[in-house]
Amino acid sequence: MSVRLAIFDFDGTLADTYPLFSEVLNGLARKHGFREVSEAERPGLRRLSAQDVLRELQLPLWKVPAVMTDYRAIMQARIAEVRLFPGIEEVLHQMLDARVDVAVATSNSALNVQSVLGAPLMDRFLAVECGAALFGKAHRLKRVVKTTQVAKDQIIYIGDEIRDAVAAARAGVSFGAVAWGYTDLDALLSSSPRKVFRRSADMLTLSANAAAPT
Repeated sequence: MSVRLAIFDFDGTLADTYPLFSEVLNGLARKHGFREVSEAERPGLRRLSAQDVLRELQLPLWKVPAVMTDYRAIMQARIAEVRLFPGIEEVLHQMLDARVDVAVATSNSALNVQSVLGAPLMDRFLAVECGAALFGKAHRLKRVVKTTQVAKDQIIYIGDEIRDAVAAARAGVSFGAVAWGYTDLDALLSSSPRKVFRRSADMLTLSANAAAPT
């Protein structure tokens, strides 16, 4: 496929936030009254869709916004612990230099995203859509499509969760799956991604003008 615009999810795709999420999950459970998770259960949760995770945690949808707000606040307080995945920053710059525009569509806050990406890199993004509802990424993606005016068949949304694949389909753009995020890759492959990226350098194949990964 010919890609002019790569839209990225943030958590688990650009930034390695799972360790922090895993550490604070049970504290959020105690505060908001949903089920705590044992260490033995965690690998199984990574093979589920977001809807199924909520079901396993006995977390009703109406509580999700408050939980997400608290999690974003915890992340901001501990933002120094959050890093981009190895190689991601270099790949983003190479994609941009190869004339592939980049954007972000995420449930996380703009403050957290900018704190991790840094203003110089974030300023190179064609569009930034933050603060999506848990199942509201399709709306954010549609806004990126509208504001950038890039043809849908030249856009790919790159993410690490099944809900990212669903959002891409609803927005009418292709989905690319990363192997290093929240969701186990074998489970993510069930969503039939257009592209699979097993390492960050694989994303350079989206542009014929980019240097070949080594």
